[in-house]
Amino acid sequence: MLPQSLTELEKIRASCKTMVRRRAATSGGMSLIPIPGVDIAGDVGLLLQLIPAINQKFGLTPEQIDELDPRHKVLIYAMLKKVGSDLAGRAITKRLAVAALKKVSLRLATKQVLKYLPVAGQAAAVALSVTAMMYLGNSHVDACYEIAKGAIKNEPEA
Repeated sequence: MLPQSLTELEKIRASCKTMVRRRAATSGGMSLIPIPGVDIAGDVGLLLQLIPAINQKFGLTPEQIDELDPRHKVLIYAMLKKVGSDLAGRAITKRLAVAALKKVSLRLATKQVLKYLPVAGQAAAVALSVTAMMYLGNSHVDACYEIAKGAIKNEPEA
C-alpha cells in the first residue's frame, strides 16, 4: 500500500535509511573475510534482501502496484519513468543486483585488491564496501521516496 501522507512517507524514509546503514555495516564486515569473492557474493545477497524490503515499505513491489486501481497504477508508472529508477516496482533478481553493483564496480575492484594488504588495506576495503552499499541503498531509498511523494502530491481524483 502506498503511503497516505507526507508524514508517513518521512517515517518510512527514515526507517529505510536505518535499514541501509545496517546492511552497509554487514557488508563492511564481510569484506574482512580473506576469501576471494565472498564479499561480493555477500553484497549481492544483501541487495537481494534490501531492495525488495525498501520497495515493500514504500508500497512499490510489483504485487503492491498490481493491487492498485488503474488510475493509481498509471500514476505510479509515470513516476517510475520520471524518476528513472531501475529497481523500484520490479521483481529484484540476482541479475539486477549484480547490475546495481556494477555501477560501483571500480570501488569493488579496488576493495578486492586492498583487502589483501595488511591493516590499512583492510580498513580501506571495509570503507569502500560500506560506502558502496550506502550509495546503492540510499540512492534507491531516495528514488522510492520521490516516486511515493509524487504519487501523494498528484493523487488522482475519483
